[in-house]
Amino acid sequence: MKSLKTLIAAGCLLAAGSTLAAENTLRFGLEALYPPFESKSASGQLVGFDIDLGNAVCAAAQLKCSWVETSFDSLIPALKARKFDAINSAMNVTDQRRQAIDFTDSIYQVPNRLIAKADSGLLPNATSLAGKHVGVLQGSIQETYAKAHWAPQGVDVVSYQDQNQAYLDLTAGRLDATLVMAPSGQSGFLAHPDGKGFAFVGDAVSDDKILGEGIAFGLRKGDEALKKKLNEAIVKVKQQGTVSELAKKYFGDIDVTVK
Repeated sequence: MKSLKTLIAAGCLLAAGSTLAAENTLRFGLEALYPPFESKSASGQLVGFDIDLGNAVCAAAQLKCSWVETSFDSLIPALKARKFDAINSAMNVTDQRRQAIDFTDSIYQVPNRLIAKADSGLLPNATSLAGKHVGVLQGSIQETYAKAHWAPQGVDVVSYQDQNQAYLDLTAGRLDATLVMAPSGQSGFLAHPDGKGFAFVGDAVSDDKILGEGIAFGLRKGDEALKKKLNEAIVKVKQQGTVSELAKKYFGDIDVTVK
């Protein structure tokens, strides 16, 4: 029978598990279905802006990166269940998400835009989209925005677990438009043959409360030691110009500066 001292020691180790892991290996959770932020190459390797960013931050923090995949709408529950240590999956910081988890400082910010047939005449507002079908990624800020601003005015907001399914339905005519992060829409759809005839229509949508204050790493509430370590590393990679270099590589001329 284990002694009380041994049991107490084991309990302490379990309680300190995330801290001990953070000192050596940082487990990032992500959904690898959202290029150019994160996706898989033909060989099955994880690639994209957030992958390179995560590796740079780990290097600056003297940590080893590892990656855990799950669907986007499962990222917050999986983080809280300790399946990984931090979310690194183009997740915007919003008041709603802050109720469930904490975040590092914002690292970058990108516009959200509507994709539709170039000659459709559609615009990203409820009047133009009334009676139309608009696809969004399930669990995303685009879904929240569309349901708040457009659905009450007669727009059919259709949620997908995979943004690629939204693109397929768009080309098949089952959707009239899709609301996405601009870099993802450009490299994940418009730059491909299936995107021919489609374009960004109108200006970027805006609502700071819903669309958030930039993209950051999601953390469990109370994980202050890891938050401090990652924030210090984020400052380093920004000062080194790494964020700007990666943005140019993956997003072209899109400004990612946190406003």
